[in-house]
Amino acid sequence: MKRILIAFAVALAPLAAQAQAWPSKPVKFIVPAGPGGTIDPLSRFFAEAYAKVFGQNFVVENRPGAQGNTGLAAIAKAEPDGYTIGMAASSMIAINPHLYRQMPYDPRRELAGIVLVADVPNILVVHPDVPARTLAEFIDYVRAHPDKLSFGSTGNGSSMHLAGELFKTLTGTKMTHIPYSVPADATRDLVSGRTQLMFQLMTGIQGQVKAGRVRPIAVLSDKRWPGLPEVPTAAEQGLKGLKSSVWFAIVAPAGIAPAIAERINAETNRLLADAEFRAKVQALGAEPMGGSQADFRRLFEEDYARWAEVVRISGAKID
Repeated sequence: MKRILIAFAVALAPLAAQAQAWPSKPVKFIVPAGPGGTIDPLSRFFAEAYAKVFGQNFVVENRPGAQGNTGLAAIAKAEPDGYTIGMAASSMIAINPHLYRQMPYDPRRELAGIVLVADVPNILVVHPDVPARTLAEFIDYVRAHPDKLSFGSTGNGSSMHLAGELFKTLTGTKMTHIPYSVPADATRDLVSGRTQLMFQLMTGIQGQVKAGRVRPIAVLSDKRWPGLPEVPTAAEQGLKGLKSSVWFAIVAPAGIAPAIAERINAETNRLLADAEFRAKVQALGAEPMGGSQADFRRLFEEDYARWAEVVRISGAKID
């Protein structure tokens, strides 16, 4: 038994040494999107924090394209040596595989989830002309006007689109989806009354809610949003299945040394436990998360299966 334990310790020694030495050079931090939005500033914020924590530059590289597939494929195909990591949005890894007939990588086999960092829920909002102030009133109104209301989104298969499809499935209602290529156009048409509602991401609509240009109906998350504490969740209003958000996580190529992944996870959780750091994440429009690698896997698999069913029912496809 002693010989077996010694052999096991010898086998683990190179991995421990690798983690101890990491990072000995700059780390590439891939953002699977262009500048703007939520994921780019969030990624830059974490890359800057990591540089201070680990004592090496974390060089941000934007790789937009194919709704995140281009950048995440670059991470998945990189050497799993800890010198290429990045940030993924849940819509990219839990929804895209069901929308694209061909994916450039397999997120379940080729990506390692390191740690959940933040979450942004969708919120159901309506134009002020819609005579509903609660979720129950809104459901009754939609049922009384089948196919008369339209909701905008940032495109087929986006979280806004699929949240709408989920709502229709849960409530047995009929509405028209209008996809937009420019997110600001979708919001502008809602504010002007050309469309009647949106299942918008909180970061994209919170300002319009506070200005009174749109009316909030329900937050689609487990708890109320700190920026709009007066708006109840869908679950609070009796529709527990209406849950939709985009969460963000640090990812790496599958095969990364467990000790390196554990070190990134531990330092990230340490950052997220700091009140000042959490406040800065919230200032970017996201709610801090954290947790273990197992927590990431659990949430990822849950959303992967849930959105697969919504995509199937909706018939949404990108290619």
